[in-house]
Amino acid sequence: MLKLRLSLFNRLRYGSLFFIILSCSSKESSQLDHLVFRYNEHKNIGSLDPAFSKDLADIWATHQLFNGLVQMDDQLNVKPSIAKNWTITDSAKTYTFTLRNDVKFHKHELFATSSNSQDSTRIVNASDFEYSFNRLKDKTIASPGSWVLNKVEDFSAINDSTFQIKLKQPFPAFLGLLTMKYCSVVSKEIVEHYGNDFRAHPIGTGPFKFKRWEENLKLVFRRNEHYFETDAHEQQLPYLEAIAITFLPDKQSEFLQFAQGNIDFVSGLDGSYKDEILTAEGKLRATYADDVKMIRGPYLNTEYLAFFMASEVNEIQALKLRKAINVGFDRNKMMTYLRNGIGIPANGGFIPKGLPGFDASIGFKYQPELAKQLVSEFKTETGIKNPEITLTTTSNYLSFCEFIQRELQKTGLIVNVDVIPPSSLKDAKANGQVDFFRASWIADYPDAENYLSLYYSKNFAPNGPNYTHFKNSKFDQMYEAAYLETNPDLRAKLYTKMDSLIMNSAPIVPLFYDEVVRFTRQNVNGLGINATNLLELKSVRKTKIQ
Repeated sequence: MLKLRLSLFNRLRYGSLFFIILSCSSKESSQLDHLVFRYNEHKNIGSLDPAFSKDLADIWATHQLFNGLVQMDDQLNVKPSIAKNWTITDSAKTYTFTLRNDVKFHKHELFATSSNSQDSTRIVNASDFEYSFNRLKDKTIASPGSWVLNKVEDFSAINDSTFQIKLKQPFPAFLGLLTMKYCSVVSKEIVEHYGNDFRAHPIGTGPFKFKRWEENLKLVFRRNEHYFETDAHEQQLPYLEAIAITFLPDKQSEFLQFAQGNIDFVSGLDGSYKDEILTAEGKLRATYADDVKMIRGPYLNTEYLAFFMASEVNEIQALKLRKAINVGFDRNKMMTYLRNGIGIPANGGFIPKGLPGFDASIGFKYQPELAKQLVSEFKTETGIKNPEITLTTTSNYLSFCEFIQRELQKTGLIVNVDVIPPSSLKDAKANGQVDFFRASWIADYPDAENYLSLYYSKNFAPNGPNYTHFKNSKFDQMYEAAYLETNPDLRAKLYTKMDSLIMNSAPIVPLFYDEVVRFTRQNVNGLGINATNLLELKSVRKTKIQ
């Protein structure tokens, strides 16, 4: 058991919770504990309907319960799932999927037949995908994932084992889109039986099946004994018997539970415990080394500052000032002091490390003297003796913005930091009401096109994700050409050229490319890591603690 080095303040503040945790952990563990994977979801879960799997918390849960045509491995390669293979024809506009014939829905009384009056199941067929995709498009359902099918012209079940999708135009990232939980298969009879209550009565095909949900308290899944996937040794997956999810509302409480052995896994690095578990260099402290494993890797998330290019403010319009800001602070120092080394300083472009098209050489590096020179030249050319700019952020990133503010003051540029609620910032940046603001972009699907879409002129916010209102005809031409390029290597080169063009115009200030960081107990094995931060539990094993 780990010894928490809690300060007196934290002992007083969390004393009652600490007593409860200590009492629970003093009981002998069940002999079956190694068959149950336990984690906490502090953000809560809104729905177990895959058509509403927008937030990471919902995605993690529905991923255990549902499958789609295809899936993604930890290296972001698209692999078969319910579709055992597929062909792409008609100039990359027609996708024809051949389905497995051994994938069954979880047991339910609605699948019972005259020969079997007990809870039963049935085989998934192509008509189930036709129904699921039509449901995703249905405006009365109002799924936040309906956009996934925007580039789809038509889809249909050719027969029980063949499902075909036709696109309006070639789209190389389409298979990646199909790995999203929105595209999971659901049963028409189950969905129509439960209606809106399907969110709390999910029947899927996944490695685990729904057992019980006490909202805001606990969610339990059990092993699907009919799951179709096996490991490399032909052993049926999953290995675990159950998943138990709790809903403590804050990261501090979650970490205390983990430290006492009551949950098996913690994701991410929170300010409430980062210095407790990690050194400034991002290494596990000796106190935890014997009991905890840390897994880290690239995360498809770029954290950045953005300029509204349609602003009438002189400082925003000046390329020299935008470049001065980019070279005027030390990203390595920022990551060491504010993130304990977790995260990759963004010295490349907007495309994060981990995606084809990333190039570490096309961005900006810390050059304090050049920053001072650029600010001085701006003052001379404009006659503005005290250039000033306002950076709008949320409280979560105030420390980053204040760090940059202090560094840029040394260049002669005054930066005012304005803190507003996340919802207000979201609306303001969508409607062009802030000149300089903090933002982040987490990949919707693992293709650099998703990042570059933020700079395509036809995507101006609020009707698209181009929050900067960046516009460049050469960029637009390359962006449209990338849709037609089916060779992945040539497409990656196009992506790099587009990213380089963006950085030359400097409508943004990349801060860092995030990393997935996971802490698990030493007895947890097989918990991988991937750049989309998907929680994959079908191959996880737990050993008994002696």
